Amino acid sequence: MFTGIIQGTAQIAAMNDREGLRTFTIEFPPGFCQDLAIGASVSVDGVCLTVTEIASPTAASFDVMLQSLNITTLSEYGVGSRINVERAAKDGAEIGGHPLSGHVDFTTTIASIRSSDTNRVMRFTIPEAFRKYVFAKGYIAINGASLTVAEVNRAEGWFEVWLIPETRRMTTFEEKQVGDRLNIEIERGTQVVVDTVRETVQESLGKLQPLLEAVLKERGIELEDLFPAPKSLK
Repeated sequence: MFTGIIQGTAQIAAMNDREGLRTFTIEFPPGFCQDLAIGASVSVDGVCLTVTEIASPTAASFDVMLQSLNITTLSEYGVGSRINVERAAKDGAEIGGHPLSGHVDFTTTIASIRSSDTNRVMRFTIPEAFRKYVFAKGYIAINGASLTVAEVNRAEGWFEVWLIPETRRMTTFEEKQVGDRLNIEIERGTQVVVDTVRETVQESLGKLQPLLEAVLKERGIELEDLFPAPKSLK
């Protein structure tokens, strides 16, 4: 498990392709690899990877399967690419963000960016299948960072996050541009609540549910808008 609090940025030092597998050797910031062992988990831009080799006191290697390359942004990286990294949380550790599994649900692109001296507002598109899980003031993980959704528009299919100076300093978000793809993991507590409520509504309304949804849609309302924003299981 991870907490979504990025511990630093790292750099891909080498890559090696074999059939159905790509090995990344990553150079980490000083101190990151202390007590890191083969078999340990590291979040790399939100993707849970397993250490397969300790390459040096500051570097480790990870094998990534073709499936993971296909459903995440890892397939786009090359030598020199910078990434967000976090060690797996230890038992009893404070969860400053929210619990993350490191299993990416989908990738999305940056639709727009607004920046000032103190804030950076990034807008992302949401695939239709996942819009029901994104709520204003709810949690979402972007490239491994636990962030709070500032605003969401399910009808248009986008959400926004605001990045404070510390987040900008500790992550690679400052380098991202409109059109770049990032990894998204939805908050599992939200998913459970939404799916449970929808199943309950389906059981209660039966064939009337599509009619209710159609009436609501005419008024610009989604069924999920009637539910209070789920609280994180933090």
